[in-house]
Amino acid sequence: MQSSIIRILALGDVVGKSGVGKVADELRRIKAELKADVVLVNGENASESNGLDVWSAETLLAGGTDVITGGNHTIALREIFSMLDDSEYLVRPANFPPLCPGRGYTVFRAVSDIRILIINAAGQVFMPPGDNPFVCVDRILRENEGKYDIAVADFHGEATSEKSAFGLWFDGRIQCIYGTHTHIPTADETLLPKGSGYITDIGMCGVREGTVLGVKAETVIKQFVTGVHERFERITGKAEINGVLFEVDYAVKRCLSIKRIKYL
Repeated sequence: MQSSIIRILALGDVVGKSGVGKVADELRRIKAELKADVVLVNGENASESNGLDVWSAETLLAGGTDVITGGNHTIALREIFSMLDDSEYLVRPANFPPLCPGRGYTVFRAVSDIRILIINAAGQVFMPPGDNPFVCVDRILRENEGKYDIAVADFHGEATSEKSAFGLWFDGRIQCIYGTHTHIPTADETLLPKGSGYITDIGMCGVREGTVLGVKAETVIKQFVTGVHERFERITGKAEINGVLFEVDYAVKRCLSIKRIKYL
């Protein structure tokens, strides 16, 4: 009897070359170890400056990433615009302005030709202006009805309350819901009442020691102490990988388990 279980691995914000290199070098081994069928990686901080650059996107995809999701920094570098427009394996927040380069969702065909609707949305609280993510994602689900088997959402937001509300609003309609952006993994992974797997933030892939959120600690601390903003600097060193593994029964459209993962 054929199994209707699919395992989806989602990795948190990749920060700088150290994060990109760590993921690209180890992802295939991790994917095999976890028996993951699909790998999603948030790449909005992958460049050495804010944003996603072409080298990082190509390196992550070549390393075994199936789809790269984004966030508020995704379109910081113009060099990625054409790739965002042309590639179905890159998405940016769907509630960005409609004339923004790229797309806010994609349908990825996984094992057994299972159609996975992968949605990226950005929060509104403490974040740059954007359309209402709840209304935007509702519209995407409605417009794609019958065109996918299960749905996944990367909700890129600052406020835990907004992320929690998003999870409950889409419980049962989006099978895997996870947060990105804060770079700090939360310990609230849970199965929601209507069948969705949820976690507020899956953390980051990058250098932890000597950094604040993956960037040189001194530049961040100085801003808090003096009020003067300095350009954040990436730091090289030993990187770690953080994320979450979902196990979904696509026949009944329910998440069966959700587990945090960490590789040093």
